[in-house]
Amino acid sequence: MYTHHQKLIERAKAETAPFCAVCYPCEATAIEAAIEANKLDLLRPILVGPEEEIRTIAQKNNFSLENIEIINAPSEAKAAAASVQLVREGKAQLLMKGSLHTDILLKAVVNKEFGLRTGKRITHAFLMDGPEWQNPLMITDAAINIFPDLITKMHIVQNAIDLHHALGYGVPRVAILSAVEMINPDIPSTLDAAALCKMADRGQIKNGILDGPLALDNAISLEAAKMKKLDTPVTGKAQILVVPNLEAGNILFKSQSFTGPATHHADSAGLVLGAKAPIILTSRASSLDSRLVSCAMAKLSSLHSK
Repeated sequence: MYTHHQKLIERAKAETAPFCAVCYPCEATAIEAAIEANKLDLLRPILVGPEEEIRTIAQKNNFSLENIEIINAPSEAKAAAASVQLVREGKAQLLMKGSLHTDILLKAVVNKEFGLRTGKRITHAFLMDGPEWQNPLMITDAAINIFPDLITKMHIVQNAIDLHHALGYGVPRVAILSAVEMINPDIPSTLDAAALCKMADRGQIKNGILDGPLALDNAISLEAAKMKKLDTPVTGKAQILVVPNLEAGNILFKSQSFTGPATHHADSAGLVLGAKAPIILTSRASSLDSRLVSCAMAKLSSLHSK
C-alpha cells in the first residue's frame, strides 16, 4: 500500500466507526474485507445475505464472525433491498458491495420509492496512489455513467470535489479532460468542459478550481503545459481528472493500474457518491488493500456529510 492510501486509513481510524451493510458477502474476499475493516475501526459490518452460506465460507477460511451481526437474505435481490433498508432506517451509515452483481445493488439504490436517491446523480470516483507520488489522483467517472450529459457531468464534478474535501485534501484542482486543450465544436467534450468551467465561475459548481478542456498531458505534466504555453492553477498539477465518458475513464484507470513494471503500478480505491450513504463498490478482483482504502474513504465521506 502506497503512502497516501496508508495515511488515509490512519486518518479514518481516528474517528468512531460507522455501521456498514455488507450486501451479499458470499465470497471469502468480501467477508475478509469486512472483518479486516472492522479490526481497523474503519466500520462495523452487518453482513446481509444467506446466513448459512456466509458461515460456511467463514469457517472454511478460518474467519471469526464473533460479534458480527448477520441478517439472513436468501438472494442477491433480497440482500440488496435489505441492505438499502438498513441505510434508510439509519441502522447503517455505509453500504458495501459483496459478491453480487453491481446492477442488482444499484437497482435497489436508485429505486424511486425504497432506494437511496438524493437530489444528486449517482457517480463514481477512483482514488489512485502510486510509488513516490506527490499527491493522490482522483479519476471520475469511470464506473457508473456511460455517456454523461452536461448536467450529469456537473454532478460528477461536484461529487468528486465534495469527496476531495471529505478526505482532507482541501480545495481541488480539477481538470476537465478531452483530446485537446482548445474548444472544438467537432469534439463535444471540449464544449462540455468549457460549460463546466463557466458553471464553476457562476457558482453552479462550488469549492473547486476548474480548467478545461485539457488533454491529459497538459493536466498532469508541468513540462507539457509549459510547451503549450498553458499556465493556470490547474495545468500540470491537477488533482481530479474528469473524463469525457466511461470508456475513456476505464482505459485511463486501467492504464494507471497495469501499464509498465509491476513496481510502478498505481493502487486504486473507489466509491459511489451521490446516494444517501457512501457505497463501497469494489470488483471481485480488488485486493484487500484496495477494499480497505475504499472503506476509509467511505467512512471519512460519511462523517464529512453530517
